[in-house]
Amino acid sequence: MTPDTKQTGPVAAETENLQEVIKRARFVLFDFDGPICRLFAGHSAETVAKDLVKWLERQGLRGLLTEEERVHPDPMAVLYAVNRRHPHSDLVVELEERLTQQELKAVPSAWPTEFADPLIRTWSAVGARLAVATNNSPRTAATYLESRGLAGCFAPNIYGRTQDLHHLKPHPHCLVRALNVMGAAASDALMIGDTPTDFDAAQRAGVPFLGYARNAEKEKELRSAGAGEVVRSLETVLQMVRGDDVNPAR
Repeated sequence: MTPDTKQTGPVAAETENLQEVIKRARFVLFDFDGPICRLFAGHSAETVAKDLVKWLERQGLRGLLTEEERVHPDPMAVLYAVNRRHPHSDLVVELEERLTQQELKAVPSAWPTEFADPLIRTWSAVGARLAVATNNSPRTAATYLESRGLAGCFAPNIYGRTQDLHHLKPHPHCLVRALNVMGAAASDALMIGDTPTDFDAAQRAGVPFLGYARNAEKEKELRSAGAGEVVRSLETVLQMVRGDDVNPAR
C-alpha cells in the first residue's frame, strides 16, 4: 500500500460524511462574519475597538476596563467587559449602538468570502431555507446581504446581537430563534461557523455543525474545540450542493 493509498481512505470517508451532512440539511444557519464575509477587511476591527475605548474614556470611564481590555483588538471584548460590570445599563445600550454604527460603516469595504455568494444562491435555489445566526448586529448582516443581492435568500431570517448580550454565542439563543421561526427540527438543520463559539452554540442547540476555516490556525481552533467536519474552502460545499463529483483527495 502506497502512502497515497493510505491517505485516500480516511479522506474519502471524511468527504462521504460531509456529503451526508449537507444532503440532510433542509435548513442552513450561517454565521455572518467569516462564512459569508470578512466584515472588517477594510475597516480594522482594532480601530473600532480603540474608538470604543476612547469613547469610554471621554465619559470618564477609563477605569472601567483593565489594561488588557483597553488594548484588546476585538471590539466585542470591550462590549463584553462593560456588560459584565454594568449589565442591562444605558451605558451598554449606548456602547452596543456605537459598535453597530461602526459595523455598518465597515460594510462597504467588507470582503465576500470566496464561493459564499454562489453557495447561498444555489442552496436557496434547490429549496433549503437559510438563516443568519450571528453575534454581529442584524442590521449589519441585512445591509451587507442587500448590497450583494442576497437578502431574498434569507429574508426575514436574520438573527443577531441584541442588547441582551448574555444571549450572544456560545449561547444558542439566535440559533433557537431561527429554528423556531422556520419551524425546523434541529436535526434537519446545519450551522456553518468559523469559531469555537459557533460550534458550542450549535452543540447546545442540537444542530449539526460544519466549520469553515480560512487558514490552518482557524482549522486547528475548530478541531480542538471538537468540530468533526471542517472545510478550508466553501467551494467543496458548493460542489456538493450542486451534486457535482468531488475529488476526495483534493
